[in-house]
Amino acid sequence: MPITPYLLYEDCDAALKFLTNAFGFEEVLRYKGAGGYVNHAEMRLGDSVIYMGDPGDDYRNPAKLGAATVLVMVSVEDVEAAFERARDAGAEITEEPADQEYGERRFGARDPEGHAWYFSQTIREVAPDDWGATTPA
Repeated sequence: MPITPYLLYEDCDAALKFLTNAFGFEEVLRYKGAGGYVNHAEMRLGDSVIYMGDPGDDYRNPAKLGAATVLVMVSVEDVEAAFERARDAGAEITEEPADQEYGERRFGARDPEGHAWYFSQTIREVAPDDWGATTPA
Protein backbone atom coordinates (compact mmCIF):
# COMPACT_ATOMS: atom_id res chain seq x y z
CA MET A 1 0.00 0.00 0.00
CA PRO A 2 1.57 3.35 -1.00
CA ILE A 3 2.11 6.34 1.25
CA THR A 4 1.13 9.65 -0.35
CA PRO A 5 2.57 12.91 0.98
CA TYR A 6 0.09 15.78 1.31
CA LEU A 7 1.88 19.12 0.95
CA LEU A 8 0.28 22.38 2.00
CA TYR A 9 0.78 25.59 0.02
CA GLU A 10 -0.41 29.15 0.53
CA ASP A 11 -0.68 29.53 -3.26
CA CYS A 12 -1.48 26.10 -4.59
CA ASP A 13 -2.10 27.40 -8.12
CA ALA A 14 1.46 28.74 -8.26
CA ALA A 15 2.85 25.56 -6.68
CA LEU A 16 1.16 23.39 -9.31
CA LYS A 17 2.78 25.45 -12.06
CA PHE A 18 6.19 25.43 -10.38
CA LEU A 19 6.23 21.69 -9.68
CA THR A 20 5.30 21.04 -13.32
CA ASN A 21 7.96 23.34 -14.75
CA ALA A 22 10.80 22.72 -12.30
CA PHE A 23 10.39 19.12 -11.22
CA GLY A 24 8.44 17.54 -14.09
CA PHE A 25 5.29 16.63 -12.17
CA GLU A 26 2.04 16.20 -14.12
CA GLU A 27 -1.18 17.65 -12.73
CA VAL A 28 -3.83 14.95 -12.37
CA LEU A 29 -6.64 16.73 -10.52
CA ARG A 30 -7.50 20.20 -9.22
CA TYR A 31 -10.46 21.11 -7.01
CA LYS A 32 -11.32 24.71 -6.23
CA GLY A 33 -13.77 25.32 -3.42
CA ALA A 34 -16.27 28.10 -2.94
CA GLY A 35 -13.46 30.47 -1.88
CA GLY A 36 -11.95 30.22 -5.36
CA TYR A 37 -8.63 28.73 -4.31
CA VAL A 38 -7.29 25.20 -4.67
CA ASN A 39 -8.53 23.12 -1.75
CA HIS A 40 -7.10 19.88 -3.15
CA ALA A 41 -4.89 18.87 -6.07
CA GLU A 42 -3.02 15.77 -7.16
CA MET A 43 0.20 15.48 -9.15
CA ARG A 44 2.08 12.51 -10.56
CA LEU A 45 5.71 11.83 -11.40
CA GLY A 46 6.13 8.36 -12.88
CA ASP A 47 4.29 5.98 -10.56
CA SER A 48 4.42 8.36 -7.59
CA VAL A 49 1.65 10.71 -6.51
CA ILE A 50 1.55 13.74 -4.23
CA TYR A 51 -1.50 15.54 -2.89
CA MET A 52 -1.55 19.28 -2.32
CA GLY A 53 -3.87 21.86 -0.90
CA ASP A 54 -4.31 25.33 0.53
CA PRO A 55 -5.55 25.00 4.12
CA GLY A 56 -6.63 28.62 4.44
CA ASP A 57 -5.49 31.88 5.97
CA ASP A 58 -4.00 30.47 9.18
CA TYR A 59 -1.42 28.33 7.39
CA ARG A 60 2.23 29.45 7.23
CA ASN A 61 4.56 27.77 4.75
CA PRO A 62 8.14 26.72 5.60
CA ALA A 63 9.58 29.86 3.97
CA LYS A 64 7.57 32.08 6.32
CA LEU A 65 8.36 29.87 9.31
CA GLY A 66 12.05 29.99 8.45
CA ALA A 67 12.46 26.25 8.92
CA ALA A 68 11.98 23.03 7.01
CA THR A 69 8.87 21.12 8.03
CA VAL A 70 9.21 18.14 5.68
CA LEU A 71 11.69 16.70 3.19
CA VAL A 72 10.37 14.99 0.09
CA MET A 73 12.61 12.34 -1.52
CA VAL A 74 12.02 11.64 -5.21
CA SER A 75 13.68 8.80 -7.11
CA VAL A 76 14.45 9.66 -10.72
CA GLU A 77 16.06 7.83 -13.62
CA ASP A 78 18.37 10.72 -14.57
CA VAL A 79 19.39 12.96 -11.68
CA GLU A 80 21.49 15.25 -13.89
CA ALA A 81 18.53 15.96 -16.19
CA ALA A 82 16.29 16.57 -13.16
CA PHE A 83 18.89 18.96 -11.74
CA GLU A 84 19.18 20.91 -15.01
CA ARG A 85 15.41 21.21 -15.27
CA ALA A 86 15.02 22.38 -11.67
CA ARG A 87 17.86 24.90 -11.93
CA ASP A 88 16.67 26.26 -15.28
CA ALA A 89 13.13 26.71 -13.90
CA GLY A 90 14.45 28.78 -11.00
CA ALA A 91 14.33 26.27 -8.15
CA GLU A 92 16.56 27.22 -5.25
CA ILE A 93 19.33 24.63 -5.36
CA THR A 94 20.36 23.71 -1.82
CA GLU A 95 22.78 20.94 -2.76
CA GLU A 96 24.55 20.32 -6.07
CA PRO A 97 24.43 16.77 -7.50
CA ALA A 98 26.83 14.54 -5.57
CA ASP A 99 27.47 10.84 -5.06
CA GLN A 100 26.41 9.55 -1.65
CA GLU A 101 28.10 6.76 0.31
CA TYR A 102 24.90 4.70 0.23
CA GLY A 103 24.92 4.41 -3.58
CA GLU A 104 22.74 7.32 -4.64
CA ARG A 105 23.56 10.46 -6.61
CA ARG A 106 21.33 13.28 -5.42
CA PHE A 107 20.70 17.00 -5.36
CA GLY A 108 18.63 19.20 -3.09
CA ALA A 109 16.22 21.97 -3.99
CA ARG A 110 13.64 24.17 -2.33
CA ASP A 111 10.39 25.29 -3.91
CA PRO A 112 9.18 28.91 -3.67
CA GLU A 113 7.22 28.22 -0.47
CA GLY A 114 10.22 26.61 1.22
CA HIS A 115 9.44 22.90 0.95
CA ALA A 116 12.66 20.86 0.79
CA TRP A 117 13.10 18.32 -2.01
CA TYR A 118 15.82 15.75 -2.76
CA PHE A 119 16.02 14.04 -6.14
CA SER A 120 18.17 10.93 -6.32
CA GLN A 121 19.23 8.19 -8.68
CA THR A 122 20.68 4.82 -7.69
CA ILE A 123 24.17 4.57 -9.16
CA ARG A 124 25.39 1.44 -7.35
CA GLU A 125 24.15 -1.11 -4.83
CA VAL A 126 25.73 -0.67 -1.38
CA ALA A 127 24.96 -2.90 1.59
CA PRO A 128 23.72 -0.96 4.63
CA ASP A 129 26.63 -2.21 6.74
CA ASP A 130 29.09 -0.80 4.20
CA TRP A 131 28.00 2.79 4.90
CA GLY A 132 27.31 2.59 8.62
CA ALA A 133 23.59 1.81 8.66
CA THR A 134 22.09 -1.04 10.63
CA THR A 135 19.12 -3.25 9.92
CA PRO A 136 16.80 -4.78 12.49
CA ALA A 137 17.77 -8.27 13.63
